[in-house]
Amino acid sequence: MPHHPHAPQLRIPATYYRGGTSKGVFFRLEDLPESAQVPGRARDRLFQRVIGSPDPYAKHTDGMGGATSSTSKCVILSKSARPEHDVDYLYGQVSIDSDFVDWSGNCGNLSTAAGAFALQAGYVDAGRVPEDGICVVRIWQANIGKTILAHVPVTNGQVQETGDFELDGVTFPAAEIVLEFIDPADEGEGEGGGALFPTGNLVDTLDVPGIGRLQATMITAGIPTVFVHAADIGCSGSELQGEINGDAAALARFEAIRTAGALRMGLIKTPEEAAKRQHTPKVAFVAPAADYLSSSGKTVRADEIDLRVRALSMGKLHHAMMGTAAVAIATAASIPGTVVNAAAGGGERSVVRFGHPSGTLRVGAEARCENGEWSVTKAIMSRSARILMEGFVRVPADSF
Repeated sequence: MPHHPHAPQLRIPATYYRGGTSKGVFFRLEDLPESAQVPGRARDRLFQRVIGSPDPYAKHTDGMGGATSSTSKCVILSKSARPEHDVDYLYGQVSIDSDFVDWSGNCGNLSTAAGAFALQAGYVDAGRVPEDGICVVRIWQANIGKTILAHVPVTNGQVQETGDFELDGVTFPAAEIVLEFIDPADEGEGEGGGALFPTGNLVDTLDVPGIGRLQATMITAGIPTVFVHAADIGCSGSELQGEINGDAAALARFEAIRTAGALRMGLIKTPEEAAKRQHTPKVAFVAPAADYLSSSGKTVRADEIDLRVRALSMGKLHHAMMGTAAVAIATAASIPGTVVNAAAGGGERSVVRFGHPSGTLRVGAEARCENGEWSVTKAIMSRSARILMEGFVRVPADSF
């Protein structure tokens, strides 16, 4: 057989991280091949090949991805040129089976790892890093143009990764990192002029083809999210991944809701565009508190939570909760009149504890109403992060 020489593999410095309930491959901008240091096709192709996408087998066998939306992620960090910020954090959600990288939103979970990696990669000025204590890493979230403050524990001048903070959906305990999402609402002006609620309403009636009319709260805090009542779509609110992700008809219904919401929020102009904007908006369904069995077999009791929430990411039910959607949940829960607030029992609240498939999560939000217009100043939650592996990722040089 004739021998056709192929280009060799490139060695690219990379760090494989768990952040919250997600995993991603982290890069320093300056370590990327030159063609991938700028946005565009080369960068997308590189990240797809790192992850192992697009994969018609949906397994990611030939890459670093884990064949779920939570593990099909790449991150670029660089020193921030912005005043009062340490690091720029850019996140790519790599589609598993289609030829596509979505840059339209943030990953709240990996924001935790972005804070830790900023320190480990030397992006934070040494004068701001305590020998022992908490270092506040000032992150510029470049996808959405927002500030995130990560309170990263430091011991002997190094990031403290081990600890006893437990996060439902993560197998082992680790050190707690508190995240503050500053001014998490979208700046974009919707038809109602309300940035937090792009339609100008706390609740809208959404006409969904094939489903009918649904009461929905559409909000852009953390990430654009469409909230509906579980009961309105024939769900209980206690579903685990298997019940939804094996049901093609159910997934199609959620995509129809997502598309209708994206249109109404002004994120897309035609239904066809939804296919190229998979990462945003998210769809979540809510239900009042009740006992249920979490995915680990542990009972979540009604008296431990304010409500139940299930959310879909990249077309599948998420195993826990996206950090960005948790910001949306906390914000909507704090505003009387929303679908989320109603499921939580109504009234004003600054902290909400909700049940998700893997357990519970507590998130705070500071919302206020001025002249009938709601705004949110920040949302706060605790996650953890840990380096799983560091060194070089290898990619065939002719693949991007």
